[in-house]
Amino acid sequence: MAINKLALLRYKTIDDCLRNRFRKWTLEDLIEKVAEVLYDREGIATGISRRTIQGDIQIMRSDKLGYNAPIVVTDRKYYSYEDRDFSITKAPINGADVDKMKEIVGVLKQFNGFNYFDEMSDMIARLENNLYKSTNQSRNYIQFESNKQLKGLEHINPLYQAIRNHRSLLIEYKSFKAQQSQQSIYYPYLLKEYRNRWFVICKPKKGAVLLTLALDRIIEFQELPHEPFVDYKGVDFEVYYGDLLGVTKSERDRAHKVILEVDRYNAPYVLTKPLHASQKVVAEQEDSITIRIDVVPNFELEREILGFGECIKVLAPRFLASRIRKRLAKAAERYQRPNSE
Repeated sequence: MAINKLALLRYKTIDDCLRNRFRKWTLEDLIEKVAEVLYDREGIATGISRRTIQGDIQIMRSDKLGYNAPIVVTDRKYYSYEDRDFSITKAPINGADVDKMKEIVGVLKQFNGFNYFDEMSDMIARLENNLYKSTNQSRNYIQFESNKQLKGLEHINPLYQAIRNHRSLLIEYKSFKAQQSQQSIYYPYLLKEYRNRWFVICKPKKGAVLLTLALDRIIEFQELPHEPFVDYKGVDFEVYYGDLLGVTKSERDRAHKVILEVDRYNAPYVLTKPLHASQKVVAEQEDSITIRIDVVPNFELEREILGFGECIKVLAPRFLASRIRKRLAKAAERYQRPNSE
């Protein structure tokens, strides 16, 4: 049974009234009190009907929400709890709630296995123990993509805390192309995941542009409590990645109209799982469809296109089509070379 915020507020108000033994509550008193709370909390000035409060009392008395409230009427007009210690806030969780919470725990455990936050790990363990000590454990019915062998996962929690608490960091980092690692001071702003790989978006102290550091390339880092943190005012991170596949982007990058021709066999895959939220079908041919996405051309976009192999063709922009053509030619060339064996 779905209940909304206002209904819960009414139940809580009625519960507070009935727990108050220093006053006798008529139905009109309850109506007046609920109307007062709705006005104070939600600004609702239309009052509340007698029928609504009577319905609320019936629901509280029933097992629909698991309350089973022992509400009695004395002298044919005064409402109270027969059990002086009762409160709906103390009502036990019903079976349906337990089953739903067990499903939620099963989902949370998968994030927990990803070592997100130590505090959450403890919380999930306690919740799981309380739920299962009197019920039978059931299997999970949903699985998330994860790879516990990925490097850098241990950095997620301390980086999250550093971002949350606005801490400057000294990071030792070694990119794939660098021969040696380097240490620099960074101001971290955002953790982002793409295809099960994690990145931290930050700005170096000696630099003006945002950088994207892969967590699996971080050697080590430490907080610098005496280094003032510099907030970043340049972009809104809530929308910064809206025109992007992946994480590779600079503030100067702008989205291009990328036109792709997809063969008829693979068209259903692209239609049911769009490459990007901006995807639109611009033409339909007998043996293919043509789609448009408005995205920043980057390494991740190229990998997505190359993943379709011969089944997709870049029509525009021309520089992207040229780059994909050259990469496919190099790939074909590797198969033309004789094996070293």
